[in-house]
Amino acid sequence: MGLGSFIKKQFIDVLQWNEEVDGVLAWRYPMQDQEIQNGGVLVVRESQMAVFVNEGQIADVFGPGTHKLTTQTLPVLTNLKNWDKLFDSPFKSDVYYFSTRVQTGRKWGTPQPITIRDKDFDMVRVRAFGMYSYRVADPRLFFKEISGTREAYTRDEVEEQLRGILMATMASSLGSAQVPFLDMAANQALMAQQVKGDLATAFGRYGIGLDEFNVASVSLPEELQAALDERISAGMKGGMSADKMAGFTKYQAATAIPLAAQNEGGMAGIGVGLGAGVQLGQVMGQALGASLAPQAAPAAPAAPAEDSIEARLEKLKGLLDKGLISATDYDSTKAELLKKLLG
Repeated sequence: MGLGSFIKKQFIDVLQWNEEVDGVLAWRYPMQDQEIQNGGVLVVRESQMAVFVNEGQIADVFGPGTHKLTTQTLPVLTNLKNWDKLFDSPFKSDVYYFSTRVQTGRKWGTPQPITIRDKDFDMVRVRAFGMYSYRVADPRLFFKEISGTREAYTRDEVEEQLRGILMATMASSLGSAQVPFLDMAANQALMAQQVKGDLATAFGRYGIGLDEFNVASVSLPEELQAALDERISAGMKGGMSADKMAGFTKYQAATAIPLAAQNEGGMAGIGVGLGAGVQLGQVMGQALGASLAPQAAPAAPAAPAEDSIEARLEKLKGLLDKGLISATDYDSTKAELLKKLLG
């Protein structure tokens, strides 16, 4: 290289990334027709890391701070290149910046049901939705496995790959769980806890750290619901144990109460008809106990007695204490019951 060509070259004194655009996880510093001046400064902010790549090989990784670039501060590059030739600029490497900020509020979901293996119901097809957050934790791995040498790599691009990893991991994690599916469907925090550990390991293979993971909703398969209804109506002969059936009954009750509040009459209707609801629960409990106990000769059903107003008020207060109804619903229903009691 002649002296004229050397003089025409542009030298970079300061390298930095201001992250003008949101959602960019990796960015290559523009180096065309430029070389880094010996003694130049590399600025890496608190939410960033920088990677030097020399001829396809990662030479050094820099954390937050201001770094003066010399042959002494880059010993790895010193061994890779012979820099004692006349007019050669010592730094011809590409510089990649990585944003290590937590990417929050990212939505995930199963557009198509995923199939998991359950010890009670064999194969179950389920849909679920929720949110998660992540960050670039290991720029070296992220560069090798995900972003590569592209000029920029965005959050949307990485999430296309994460979506497939998430679905596969979720199916595997739930399928290998020792907790019955119905228990996890009734306790979404339990389901999230089951998946999060395995998902963090899967993300970690690509240099990505999982920060948070939660399950917002789970869709119970229609065929599973139909099968359970059939078992209940048949007296659960040879079906689930009493403990599992009790858990499912609680799950159904917790799901039914908010739906009933949306119906005509709201929670006031529930309060007025509380006696009928209690009677229905007693009948179901008696039927379940009879199905699980040794078979005896059927007895003629007795006409259920209606609960007193005082008993209904106690039941209503119990629902309020458990958080199953609001204070407004409680007050309005209590007023109606008292009106009947005092009228």
